[in-house]
Amino acid sequence: MLNVLLVAAGGAIGSVLRYWLSTLAITHLGTAFPWGTLGVNIAGSAAIGIAAGLGLQGEARLLLVTGLLGGFTTFSAFSLESGALFERAWWLAALYVLASVGLGLAAFAVCYGLLKK
Repeated sequence: MLNVLLVAAGGAIGSVLRYWLSTLAITHLGTAFPWGTLGVNIAGSAAIGIAAGLGLQGEARLLLVTGLLGGFTTFSAFSLESGALFERAWWLAALYVLASVGLGLAAFAVCYGLLKK
């Protein structure tokens, strides 16, 4: 149960941070480009790189990586997983990146197209 609470607490904090940073970006930079999302994705990827480099494990990993960074941006998890796959085989990482982005955009387009009125 402690593990679930750590992930939930971190996720709540990460989600609120994402909201605040996105709102700040919209306020100062406008809505013509998703600066907030871009900034969050880059910051989250840097933060998860630091966490992985430090070798966070156990409760700290659950709170900070799974919870906080997972709530802040799932792109950070995508970056971590891509990097881990790259260490095993570059082509596996490339396949994962292409499949995630390509199939994710395709799934969005299909579902959006079916439901848009």
